[in-house]
Amino acid sequence: MTTRDTNPPSVTPPPAAPSARTVWTGRVDGPGPEHRRWHSTVGAADPQAKGVALIGFRSDEGIRRNGGRPGAADGPGEIRRALASKSLHTDVVVHDAGDVCVVGHDLETGHDSLAAAVGSLVRAGHLPIVLGGGHETAYGSYRGLIEGGVLEGRRLGILNLDAHFDLRAAERATSGTPFLQIAGLEAARGADFTYAVVGISESSNTTVLFRTAAELDVAYLTDEECQERHLDEVLGFVARFADSVDVLHLTIDLDVLPAAAAPGVSAPATLGVPAAVVVEICKAAAASPKLALVDVVELNPAHDQDHRTANLAARLVHTVAVTAHNARRRAAPDRVRVS
Repeated sequence: MTTRDTNPPSVTPPPAAPSARTVWTGRVDGPGPEHRRWHSTVGAADPQAKGVALIGFRSDEGIRRNGGRPGAADGPGEIRRALASKSLHTDVVVHDAGDVCVVGHDLETGHDSLAAAVGSLVRAGHLPIVLGGGHETAYGSYRGLIEGGVLEGRRLGILNLDAHFDLRAAERATSGTPFLQIAGLEAARGADFTYAVVGISESSNTTVLFRTAAELDVAYLTDEECQERHLDEVLGFVARFADSVDVLHLTIDLDVLPAAAAPGVSAPATLGVPAAVVVEICKAAAASPKLALVDVVELNPAHDQDHRTANLAARLVHTVAVTAHNARRRAAPDRVRVS
């Protein structure tokens, strides 16, 4: 069972989830747009206005099935709290579409509900930013692109910022299987599986996973290849990938970051990709008009320290939302009447 609503697609959190009234609050310095923060922006626009739409996927089940540390179901609320007081220097429209909640062990129904909710957001013209939950989130959000009708006759590219390929073969969906599942659905719709990963840890992926990646023609950079001295090469990799597709799905697993920066994840990284590099990748992806969907997953508040991981996750969401808005505004400036 899941709980959801649409208009714009809005999902009512379960009783354990913080309500929008308690999450979207924060410092108020004065009236007017010069004092704008996330908490004063979310829900302030016409509900039909196109913009960024946040939606949570409160799921631990994929991580549990994968043998990881549970706690990511509380990630969406923590990311919202960390976002609330961040300043906004642009007139981006932000909607909060609530949460899809996986009840018990029924991940499959949760995926169905997330796909329906994301599909509705896409059809309404919004950029969905899905807050996980484990990385099983990506499978449900990807299906939302299918339900939203944006993939018909178009080539999808999935750019994953992650220490892991998440191409495991398993009888049931887990946080380690989403992209092998997506490969199957892409084949079923007669499309190429176009998947790239930035930040792969060689010591955290088995030979079988590297072999599967090779068989599926997955492009990737290792964490060693993504340090700050390699930023130009990394951004070139991202640009070439975006140029090769028609629709871009950016999915960010917070365990791509160094453990010191992001301790609150299921599997903290020993090396990781520096936060400054991840921010630049997010800017590059969000500046593309092809960006149609974003996931930010694997925040585990139970293992966070000083809210470091939540604050960094919020910074990434903020970066994507603002960059995407500014890029779209530049691409379609308001027409000025000359009388």
